[in-house]
Formats: sequence, C-alpha cells, structure tokens
Amino acid sequence: MDEKKIAIQVKKLEKAYKLYDKPSDRLKESLGLSRKKRYKEHYALKGVDMTICQGETVGIIGTNGSGKSTILKIITGVLNPSGGQVSVNGRISALLELGAGFNMEYNGIENVYLNGTMIGFSEKEIAAKMDDILEFADIGDYVYQPVKTYSSGMFVRLAFAVAINIEPEILIVDEALSVGDVFFQAKCYHKFEEFKKMGKTILFVSHDLSSISKYCDKVVLLNQGVKLGEGSPKEMIDAYKQVLVGQYPLSEEKEGNLLGDKDISAAAAAKAGQGTTEHGAMINPDLLEYGTKAAIIEDYYVTDEAGRNTSAIIKGQNCSIHMRVRFLADIPEPIFAFSIKNIKGVEITGTNTMLEKAFLEPVTGGSVKEITFTQKIDLQGGEYLLSLGVTGYENEDFKVYHRLYDVLNMTVISDKDTVGYYDTNSKVRVKDVPI
Repeated sequence: MDEKKIAIQVKKLEKAYKLYDKPSDRLKESLGLSRKKRYKEHYALKGVDMTICQGETVGIIGTNGSGKSTILKIITGVLNPSGGQVSVNGRISALLELGAGFNMEYNGIENVYLNGTMIGFSEKEIAAKMDDILEFADIGDYVYQPVKTYSSGMFVRLAFAVAINIEPEILIVDEALSVGDVFFQAKCYHKFEEFKKMGKTILFVSHDLSSISKYCDKVVLLNQGVKLGEGSPKEMIDAYKQVLVGQYPLSEEKEGNLLGDKDISAAAAAKAGQGTTEHGAMINPDLLEYGTKAAIIEDYYVTDEAGRNTSAIIKGQNCSIHMRVRFLADIPEPIFAFSIKNIKGVEITGTNTMLEKAFLEPVTGGSVKEITFTQKIDLQGGEYLLSLGVTGYENEDFKVYHRLYDVLNMTVISDKDTVGYYDTNSKVRVKDVPI
C-alpha cells in the first residue's frame, strides 16, 4: 500500500479508564497515600488496527459501548490514547458533538469565526466561506443573535453548516447526519454525497445501516472495544446482526454457521454442494446461517400469482414466500419473518407474523408449520435477495432460533421503473384550467 495514499492509520490503539469503587479511593491514589491498587481498568478500545486510504468512505458500526465514538475522538485529538499510534494525513473537520466549541454569548457569525479558527482556518478563509455557511444553515437573521437564544434545531444547523462547509480533506462524522428536520437531513446527505464524489476521505459512525450500506466502501465492526472484523458493508452488517443477538461466531472453525448440525436445513445442504431446496429453488451457497436450533427452517421457496415455483416475479403481480419450520423444542410464541434486500445489502422491505398479528400461539416440540406470506410486488425491476427467520421472546429475552440471510434470489421483471426502490403506482390526471 502506498504510504502517501494513507489518510488515517491506527495501530494497536488502546484507551483505558480507571474505575474506582468509591471517590475516596480516587483521592488517596491522586495524593499518593496508598500503594495498593484501588481501581479496575476498563478498556474502551483494546488493540485496534485500522487503515483508511485517501478517498475512501469507511463506516464504523457496533453496539453501544463498543468504542465507536472513542476512536473518533482519539483520531480528532479530543482524547489521548492509553497506548498505540494514530497518524493523520490531511485537514480534518469533525462532526462529533455539534456546537461543542460554541460560545453561548456570541452571536452566530462570531461563532462561525471562532469555530473556523479552532479548526485551523484564517479569518480571510472563513470570510470567503461565510455565504455558503449561512445559506446552508438557513436560520435567517438569528445569525446576529446570541446562540443562547437559539432553539436546539437552529443550534445544530449552524454547527453542522460550519463543520461541513469548511471543505476539509478528511470528514469525520458521529451520528450527526440525523440532526434537524427531514428537509435539513436531506440537505446534509446531499452534501455528504458531494464530498464522496470529490474524492474526500470520510469516516463515520452510524446506527443507520442503510446509510452504511449505501455510502461506505468498507466497514469496521467493533464490539466491547475490540475489532471483530473489517470488510464489505454487507459482510459486516450481517456480522453485526449476529452480535446484536449474541451469536457472532468468534472462532474460525465455525465458518459463520452456528448451527452445527449441517444435515438439518436446506441451507446447509447448499453449503454441502447441493444447490436447490426441496421445492427446487436455487440457494445462495454463501448465505449466512445461525440460530439456537430450537426451530429449523427446513424448506423455502417462492411462487408466482399462478402458484408456480419461480425466482422471477412480474412487477405488479402477487407472489408468495413459503417456509416450512420444524420445532425441536417447545416455543411460547414463535415469530416468522422475511425481508428483501437489494444486491447492495440495503433492506427494502419485510414483515413478520407479530407485526401482521397473524400468529401468536405456542408451539410444541416435534411439530411442523408451513408459513406463507402473500403480497403484491411493486419493487423496481432488478435483482433482490430474500432472508428468512424464526425468532421469539422467552421471559422478555429476544431469541433467534434460526436465521437465513440472503438465502434466495428474486428477480423482479418490469417494463416501468420509477424513482427509488418502490413504485407508488400513482394515478395521474392532467386537465385544462380556464385562463
């Protein structure tokens, strides 16, 4: 890798905090009154490596407390690491805690100069950008009032406008794209896309997995301060979903499949080299499969409006998604689900029996259920991936019994594609108006 093309490099990064049982222990240690170790170390980050090249858009995902915001603060210099190295090549603008550097007594324009100076710009450079900043913030004459009089919405709009219109070489974002109303969010995403097209380096944290999938070239997955993986958005989002239910495969021996009994499901049969289900549907050999095995999805397929097994659906017609589930244990109220993604991994739509209020009954071990979801397909023409699942709640704890991600492909055939993912099938009327 060419060193000149590296924008951010993190090596063996660590951040540890001292946790004391009581305030007096902290005081005794600070005064040197005790030789005994009176604290426990908590690692917000432990041995994290990450390399980001110039022009890349990289996302960081993980559960709360995984160290996502901590690593951004260390990269931007807000926090000092406990160990490891961080090198940054390029001028950074960070959207972390919006407005953290604002003086509440200053008016909006004075705060623009204050923030710009803190980032490293001259007064002349800030003045050249002032019109763009004020136009983006769009808070009118309030820019001449002290920011302490602003609503929370005006405050974040101005802070965001300052950070994103400075034109940095590296943009770092921590959940800041969700600020403001829906119109302002759309403006923020448009600016974000402009940055990406300009070849800027972007590093951002978000719980919005659709944004991660749409914008990122690669994704880093953190969990409890440890880097679990790095790869394509689809790979890391699928792994993150396993982390959320406590079923991430931590050893390479498991090869991404936590089920173990590979002779039970049709998905496992595909991995063994058999490419179709019992009903003849072609299976993705690289599907992701996991669960507790209390229930197993044995078979699955798609039928068209005429009831024929198929992977091709004509847009505007009904189709049915079928799965057969065998229960190996008693389950109080199983939930059957499906979702449809595009090939970039963006979840387009889906539902489950709990949302549909279609099945809320206990099931005994040894029984078999056939579940059918029937719906009109108004997706735009193209290729899609179908995922299936059986989950439920046991004493308020969420359980995943069996999940199959991207198990089947579905082709939507269309002679009319509109804007976006879904066709609204608008009825259009045009009439003359008397002049």
